[in-house]
Amino acid sequence: MRHVLSALVMNQPGVLAHISGMLASRAFNIESLAVGATETPELSRMTFVVKGDDRVLDQVRKQLEKIITVVKVIDFSNQNFVERDLMLIKVSTDGGQRSAIHELVDIFRARIVDVGPLHVMIEISGQERKIEAFIDIMRPYGIIELVRTGRIALLRSAVSSEDVETEQPRSLEPPPEAMV
Repeated sequence: MRHVLSALVMNQPGVLAHISGMLASRAFNIESLAVGATETPELSRMTFVVKGDDRVLDQVRKQLEKIITVVKVIDFSNQNFVERDLMLIKVSTDGGQRSAIHELVDIFRARIVDVGPLHVMIEISGQERKIEAFIDIMRPYGIIELVRTGRIALLRSAVSSEDVETEQPRSLEPPPEAMV
């Protein structure tokens, strides 16, 4: 089963390395990972996608919650949420296929962001299955290269992710041992 987790973490150097190292050392595979700023300058949001049963999910959550720089962990898996992935893909237009590619870009609600003599670069965002379908349909034209973000997600409700009831969030004050 696929689980989407979000962790609000203190915006400090080394937090990503600490968390990914902890998960790797316990043999948890991170299928997707995205990290970015939040509305609070002291916090960053890390969105993970991991595969496993409920026992695996419980272990991942418990391990994340033990880390001092993790303020809160939220499991989106059983919640109503929106998730998106972003991709840039460079596709060959060698062979006069530019108009066909342009038509497919429109159908997928993507957009061309760069044009070269023998390629176009396309930006597309959406759910994972949309991104995968677009990749599959572009293969016959010749994918030169592509890059994707990790998945990002937010709850659909009017309630902020920070207000979702889990364990008590930690203080934003760094622990005394982090000030050394």
